[in-house]
Amino acid sequence: MSTAKSKQSPKANAKNCSASSFSTWIVRVVVVFLIAALCSFLDTIKERWYVFDPPFLHDLARAAIAASPNSTQGMIDHIIANLTATYPPSQIALNTNTSEWVFNNAGGAMGAMYQIHVSFTEYLIIFGTPLGTEGHSGVHTADDYFHILVGEQWAFRPGALEKERYVPGDVHLMPRGVVKQYKMHEGCFAMEYARGWIPLMLPFGFADTLSSTLDFGTFANTVRITGREIIRNLLIGKI
Repeated sequence: MSTAKSKQSPKANAKNCSASSFSTWIVRVVVVFLIAALCSFLDTIKERWYVFDPPFLHDLARAAIAASPNSTQGMIDHIIANLTATYPPSQIALNTNTSEWVFNNAGGAMGAMYQIHVSFTEYLIIFGTPLGTEGHSGVHTADDYFHILVGEQWAFRPGALEKERYVPGDVHLMPRGVVKQYKMHEGCFAMEYARGWIPLMLPFGFADTLSSTLDFGTFANTVRITGREIIRNLLIGKI
């Protein structure tokens, strides 16, 4: 006695595939919606994790310039001494090793940076070069406060017919989403403070290394320092 195997018609198969595809897209839309809702909610409360105060940092940069007008290292030492005296280690972790510099290539510009503080919502670094550089600012999810310590920085937005000029003691504020061309002249160093979603800024900071310079030694060192500082802050509850 023989038994015939039941087979679905091509029309039934197409219907099942269509239903499966529709369900997959529904799940994807729901996931995207939930992620967007979570990000939107976190964006409304991110201020609760900020520790640094922009006016305080501006005053600190000016005080450092006044205390050591002819020494960039003296300015940096003044900044670190003041920060460690102001913020207890139970509130925020600071990297006080002022010799821990690494190259940074981003947006076509090249300089070196010393990371004083890095967490998910804030970073504070010293960035600059004795040679001069220029490039693209990048598009970021954080407000960026660029405090000039030494030298000059120029900036330009599309449509502007005159350059912006920033000198020691000035702060160049770049609200998130703002895009500019910028130039740091020979012998320019700055204290840069960013507040917002810092991990989303990292691809811009690493793109030139991965696509152009291929300086993987610097890449590994930057990842090590950045990761270490984020973890140090997480361990004391600093997001």
